[in-house]
Amino acid sequence: MRVYILSRNKKLYSTRRLVEAAEQRGWDVRVIDYLKCSIEIMKGELKISYMGEELPLPDAIIPRIGASRTFYGTAMVRHFEIMGSFSTSGNLAIARSRDKLRSLQVLSKKGVDMPKTIFASNKSSAKDVIALSGGAPLVLKILEGTQGVGVVLVDSEKAAKSVLDAFYGMEVNLLVQEYIEEAGGADIRALVVNGKVVGAMKRQGAEGDFRSNLHQGGSATAHKLTRKERATAIAAAKAMGLGVCGVDMIPSDRGPLVMEVNSSPGLEGIEKSTGIDIAGKIMDYIAENATAQSDTVGKRKRRKKDTIGA
Repeated sequence: MRVYILSRNKKLYSTRRLVEAAEQRGWDVRVIDYLKCSIEIMKGELKISYMGEELPLPDAIIPRIGASRTFYGTAMVRHFEIMGSFSTSGNLAIARSRDKLRSLQVLSKKGVDMPKTIFASNKSSAKDVIALSGGAPLVLKILEGTQGVGVVLVDSEKAAKSVLDAFYGMEVNLLVQEYIEEAGGADIRALVVNGKVVGAMKRQGAEGDFRSNLHQGGSATAHKLTRKERATAIAAAKAMGLGVCGVDMIPSDRGPLVMEVNSSPGLEGIEKSTGIDIAGKIMDYIAENATAQSDTVGKRKRRKKDTIGA
């Protein structure tokens, strides 16, 4: 089995663990910096090169695409997919997950619960936006923010208006969400692989910080999901079409609410807090699906060759 991990940094914990898990199975694994890839498109022929040399077609790829490189990264994923490689997450699903607004629209359509969210342009009245959202306290999120950056909690309507006016004045796109006070600065991340939850952790924000992101100083412990939490995580992953993802939920009086579905979830926090070999679960997913896909591609190529020979 030949596997490429599309990652810009082979020293990252998640990338290293994926390499280790593939090597334990005796697979040919290679870390590929997708920004150093180039593609060739000709009539009836596609190629992909890495640092000037043509890459052999892998059986599977594991995309670890950075949020700021989504367009280029998904273009590379799409090229591998069209050529016949299995991808643990498809290019369209990755692009869909990176658009916070689009993600929420898709999740809503599929009946997945979430905090009430308002999106409006800078031509809208801040007062009207606050009223539509149900009033303070509110959470304001920059659409392009990641890892808790660009997320602000405002505890009064006066503060909300000031922040909204400031961001609207800079023409920054914002999501305005209801604040779930009973969550107490905690959230739950469920790691879903191939439609099944393979691990979950509860993240608690640092003292005085309502954000639970580990990158913002939060802590993580293993978490046993309730039946509702498990069903919600699986439904969210299915709605987004992601084979591997992290579903972030917050507990509320009306049940778990999905905040985000991450197409490149970090493995360090969840593996260390749960002791579960998540990287190994991802390799199991590849073993189950890439072989079948390779067989299909091989049969298709043989049929084409037979047709030409006839």
